[in-house]
Amino acid sequence: MERQRSFSVKTSTFLVFSLAICSSVIFLVVFSIWVVKAIPAVHQETHFQVRNPALGLAVKPLTVHSSTAFSTDNLSTSGVSNSVLVGTQFRIPRNRSGFANFSRNEVSGDEKDEDHVVNRDLADDGDDTLSRNTSGFSEDSIFMRLHKMENESKVLVEGMPMGDAVKGNVTTGQQNVSYTSSEKDEVSNGEGIKQKNGSFCDVTKGRWVLDGKLPLYTNGSCPFIDEGFNCEGNGRLNKGYMKWRWQPQDCEIPRFNATKMLELIRGKRLVFVGDSINRNQWESMLCLLMGAIKDPRRVYEARGRRVTKEKGDYSFKFVDYKCTVEYYVTHFLVHESKARVGKKRVQTLRIDTMDRGSSRWKRADILVFNSAHWWNHFKTKAGTNYYQEGDQVHPRLDVLTAFRRSIITWASWVDKHINPSKTRVFFRSSAPSHFRGGQWNSGGHCREAIQPLNETSGFIYPEKNRIVEDVIRRMRTPVTFLNVTGLSEYRTDGHPSVYGRKSGKIYSSSAEDCSHWCLPGVPDTWNELLYSHLQLTWKRDL
Repeated sequence: MERQRSFSVKTSTFLVFSLAICSSVIFLVVFSIWVVKAIPAVHQETHFQVRNPALGLAVKPLTVHSSTAFSTDNLSTSGVSNSVLVGTQFRIPRNRSGFANFSRNEVSGDEKDEDHVVNRDLADDGDDTLSRNTSGFSEDSIFMRLHKMENESKVLVEGMPMGDAVKGNVTTGQQNVSYTSSEKDEVSNGEGIKQKNGSFCDVTKGRWVLDGKLPLYTNGSCPFIDEGFNCEGNGRLNKGYMKWRWQPQDCEIPRFNATKMLELIRGKRLVFVGDSINRNQWESMLCLLMGAIKDPRRVYEARGRRVTKEKGDYSFKFVDYKCTVEYYVTHFLVHESKARVGKKRVQTLRIDTMDRGSSRWKRADILVFNSAHWWNHFKTKAGTNYYQEGDQVHPRLDVLTAFRRSIITWASWVDKHINPSKTRVFFRSSAPSHFRGGQWNSGGHCREAIQPLNETSGFIYPEKNRIVEDVIRRMRTPVTFLNVTGLSEYRTDGHPSVYGRKSGKIYSSSAEDCSHWCLPGVPDTWNELLYSHLQLTWKRDL
């Protein structure tokens, strides 16, 4: 009996011990699973830009989703920028409201990376002069370092098959490479871009079609069209130039909606900075927005100015939306100055110094820049004793070299002064002129054109556009290149020609205007594209 009771006690002890071990194992397994689920995988997006070798266009944003194997810092040192160069390609993931959030993952407004400090010699915001060496680049600038690696970066971005450079899901098309993150990344529908084949929509490819719903305003409904763009008011009888709408071949772009645009910029500053072609676009925007205003008295210029060619800057307040739509003139973006050459004091262009008015732009919420119209041999005096850097006036400098250095100066200013978490930056491409039989000052004309061209086989993509795109790709701040050059090339009929002045003051045949655009007209399409970008990417749900 004693033996049997002893055996019974040992059996009970063994069972209790086994149960404790099993419970411990189960707890460890459950705890391990919970820990794995609680810690999210590190997920990072790296955006590349691929240029079209044929046109120099930034054709598609490349998105690679990876773990910690890729670093944006490592990529930037290899010559690939963290900038967002959207160009004219749309592919935006939707949120619940149907409007995509503008992602700032690429760059932070508070980023303090020493490698991205543009110029350490700038004492304060009021001094925009860049200290430069003889090559025209700032020693401390990111552009100096990237310039040294320019050939290497071009091999990576343009020449190397991206499948060899970076692993990912590759979708190829005609000279286009696209990385897609997942099947959930889709283009916004409804007011967004409608794709026919699921690929990226290149809105630079398309045609002009007649649209009975155009124009969205007239010279009678908009009081802000100045004399130079008021073709109907100056006697132009043919009104067909108002009724053409740009139709991309692979998608639909949303029609301009003045009410939604005003909601997008509610409480904000929309600022156009550039030459008279940008004033052309700015006046178009004012007129388009007036379509949603019930009481015109609720829109006025802050200083009571009437829109003319004489005044260089304007700020129109839309009282009901607490926003302003502004324009600041600068022919080159950089500073027009004077310097002594020999015994004479001559006019110069400081290509290493931003325009002195730049302090008025930097707190804007949306900035639309342009610069190209004045960069020709006549207006820049063929580069003889004209371009200045520091105290040096170059005896002779090629216009494209000077243009590149001025765009680098602009880019440095943007990277230093613009907070990308607050401000969207656009750079509109050059707009074509259509002089036939000579230039603007030698008998050039365009008065015979009454409808768009059927094709533009002789069109050569401007080198100045390529330069801007190249600099933007190397910037720290996200910039959208608004490419309107090709689609505007068709519109030989859209210029004021002899209708740039009122009857009785019509231009002579030696001074027709085949550079600017009638309003309503082609700049309305540029603003429709601007509206599309803002609607699809602005960090705001309507």
